Amino acid sequence: MDGGALTDTSLTDSYFSTSFIGVNGFGSPVETKYPLMQRMTNSSSSPSLLNDSAKPYAGHDPLTSPASSLFNDFGALNISQRRKTPNPTASEFIPKGGSTSRLSNVSQSNMSAFSQVFSHPSMGSSATAGLAPGMSLSAGSSPLHSPKITPHTSPAPRRRSHTPNPASYMVPSSASTSVNNPVSQTPSSGQVIQKETVGGTTYFYTDTTPAPLTGMVFPNYHIYPPTAPHVAYMQPKANAPSFFMADELRQELINRHLITMAQIDQADMPAVPTEVDSYHSLFPLEPLPPPNRIQKSSNFGYITSCYKAVNSKDDLPYCLRRIHGFRLVNTKCMVLVDMWKKIQHSNIVTLREVFTTKAFSEPSLVFAYDFHAGGETMMSRHFNDPNADAYFTKRKWGQHDGPLPRQHAGLLPESLIWAYIVQLSSALRTIHTAGLACRVMDPTKILITGKTRLRVNCVGVFDVLTFDNSQNNNPLALMAQYQQADLISLGKVVLALACNSLAGIQRENLQKAMELVTINYSSDLKNLILYLLTDQNRMRSVNDIMPMIGARFYTQLDAAQMRNDVIEEDLAKEVQNGRLFRLLAKLGTINERPEFQKDPTWSETGDRYLLKLFRDHLFHQVTEAGAPWIDLSHIISCLNKLDAGVPEKISLISRDEKSVLVVTYSDLKRCFENTFQELIAAANGQL
Repeated sequence: MDGGALTDTSLTDSYFSTSFIGVNGFGSPVETKYPLMQRMTNSSSSPSLLNDSAKPYAGHDPLTSPASSLFNDFGALNISQRRKTPNPTASEFIPKGGSTSRLSNVSQSNMSAFSQVFSHPSMGSSATAGLAPGMSLSAGSSPLHSPKITPHTSPAPRRRSHTPNPASYMVPSSASTSVNNPVSQTPSSGQVIQKETVGGTTYFYTDTTPAPLTGMVFPNYHIYPPTAPHVAYMQPKANAPSFFMADELRQELINRHLITMAQIDQADMPAVPTEVDSYHSLFPLEPLPPPNRIQKSSNFGYITSCYKAVNSKDDLPYCLRRIHGFRLVNTKCMVLVDMWKKIQHSNIVTLREVFTTKAFSEPSLVFAYDFHAGGETMMSRHFNDPNADAYFTKRKWGQHDGPLPRQHAGLLPESLIWAYIVQLSSALRTIHTAGLACRVMDPTKILITGKTRLRVNCVGVFDVLTFDNSQNNNPLALMAQYQQADLISLGKVVLALACNSLAGIQRENLQKAMELVTINYSSDLKNLILYLLTDQNRMRSVNDIMPMIGARFYTQLDAAQMRNDVIEEDLAKEVQNGRLFRLLAKLGTINERPEFQKDPTWSETGDRYLLKLFRDHLFHQVTEAGAPWIDLSHIISCLNKLDAGVPEKISLISRDEKSVLVVTYSDLKRCFENTFQELIAAANGQL
């Protein structure tokens, strides 16, 4: 039995976007504020805007109505007990005889809201014909003279964040009438009067979203389009860093999650405390130094160690950099720490706090930074090959026939080096603008995540470790000197990358290193290195190297945006998975439940029996030969139709094939929601 095949119309519509959650048309990116029109309480003494023939307001449309089948809980996505109230179409505002207005089209259409064919705004008539003389359905005209401040629970601000109506992008912005005088202007035919009851108060407002052109038909349930052509035909550029492919990106994310959730066996590592200040679940990110270690860090002059830990205040992971045996004697350095905490940049690991502790059985100073799982240092990524240094030191200089190809020399592509330069110079520019100095521009303190993403780590450590009493009056007195040192350190990092060896930045090898750069790289890269490493008679700035970077900045911007397109496309493939999983989880709590409220036949009767047959329709179909028919597209299509409650009919056959039930997805959705709410009520002790 087939029953799950898509119709020709659905196949045609499959090229539309999947994000149709905002089915009521609210939330367009170009929308203006919805004017709060009238505020009516439930009191019988409140003046009414409706004429004598108006219908009383209903809390929501029936579940089986076409307009409600799409509004009613796309929020079946939410496993919470609370159910979102659907937004009515305000059919009681339709004047008699106004059959050509858009208001009547919305309420009288028998089609689903996604597939309605709206008339163009210019084709409709005025929507104010049925109002009382002198009445205007615009903001400020309420006889109650409500305050001009929109309550935070009113529909207007909540609607602004909704998914935009896809049809609004197809219509010029002039299709909607701008509201210059909200007191006297009446809504045009291109506007819909909407109302919603929140906390006993009924709000009326206009939807100024442009109406779609006549003949536009959208799918009435979620569907999955193919890959966007700008991603499908994306060609990697020469010498450009490669992008993540789907499997590679997935593996990278899994590795990050694995590292973030890693824990230690406390019995095997008793030296690691269970809790440090407000942090717990410490996990070493690098080998711990032996207890009797004498050799100190080559960078900071102290023994250091690094841990991943979870902050009990916000339950987020952080990186703790511990300085062993350090006693903080001058707290005035915290002025600099506060300055570092204010810096937020995409290429800087943010410093969150600094504190002292004795949890490690000795006085220690701890720096807490943001944790970036899966990061590795530039040292381990590019300078961990001993053969690179051997090649650099043993080569006979001056014996070559023309420029050596970079790929044959084992050097990094120039585009990668420029990508690093752009990011490091951007970080330095932000730090220097804030009046601080990096002081850790070193391959061991630069983190690389993913392919080419750099972050400068351990900022602020030197400012605390080297702070002395002479700086009490002016902690920033030496920052200009330190900033000049940052530029020299940046030049050394770039030269080491160009040589693919740390041996190249040694004083005795500088001449050979620059010759290697001249042979293999552009003059701009050579001039940038010379500028950074050469002493100048004036104070230099990181902004001075911007002309040397030149148009390569736009190359990196283009690469970043292309990578963003690739990641967004991968996200689009997965964006509906959570919604479908919640739908299946709810369905699983209903089907085959052994007993409910002491009734062992509960899951086999009433609405639950329909859901059981629907489960068989989803997963247990067979071919004409009796073989299992496995089709993931059938399962996804049926679940999406159930979630949207479309009026399409399906045949559900009992397992003994003696009963055939013809139902719509709208009926199934009503059964599904009522049954799940019954379970939720019982779980919360309300039955």
